[in-house]
Amino acid sequence: MNSTSRRALTRIAVAVTAIAVAVPLTGCSIVRDVLGGPAPQPERDETTQEIVAEGDADVFAIRVGDCLNEATAETVSEVPVVPCDTAHDEEVFSDFTIAGTEYPGDEAVQTQADEGCYAQFAEFVGLAYEESTLEFYAYRPTEDSWTQLDDRVVSCMIYDPAGQTTGTLAGAAR
Repeated sequence: MNSTSRRALTRIAVAVTAIAVAVPLTGCSIVRDVLGGPAPQPERDETTQEIVAEGDADVFAIRVGDCLNEATAETVSEVPVVPCDTAHDEEVFSDFTIAGTEYPGDEAVQTQADEGCYAQFAEFVGLAYEESTLEFYAYRPTEDSWTQLDDRVVSCMIYDPAGQTTGTLAGAAR
C-alpha cells in the first residue's frame, strides 16, 4: 500500500451508523455489546505494557510504542498488533487529541493529523522528515466516530516504505 492510500486510513467502530438510530452510544463498548462481544484487547506484559502476542486489537486500544502489521481496509475497527521484536509494518510513534465539539470536516481532520504527526516526527526519529527515508500516516477520527463515539484521537504511524522492520524506529535517524 502506498503512502497516499495509507493516509486515507481512518478508524471507526464497526456498524456504528447502522445502530446509531436504535441505540444511543456513549462509547465503543456499547457498539461491541450490541454486535456481540467485547472489543479485542492486545495481550500486554503486566510490567512494561508492551504487546507480547500477535493478534487483532481494537483500534481504540493501540498506544504509543505499539507495533502493527498493515490494516488493509480504508476504515478500520481492529488492527493486527505484534510484539515489536518481531518483523512488523508500522509503529505508533505519537498520538494527540483534536480539539473541538463540531466535526471540522474530513479535510481539516486530515490536515490536523498530518501537521500533528509531522511535528512529532523529527523528535521520534532523530532526523527531519525531509531528510528521512521513513514515512508516516495517521489513524484519525471519521465524522461518525467523532459524533457517535466522541473520538478525537489521532494515532501517528511510522513505517519504512522499503519493508518490514524489527524493533522500534525511535532514534533510527534514517
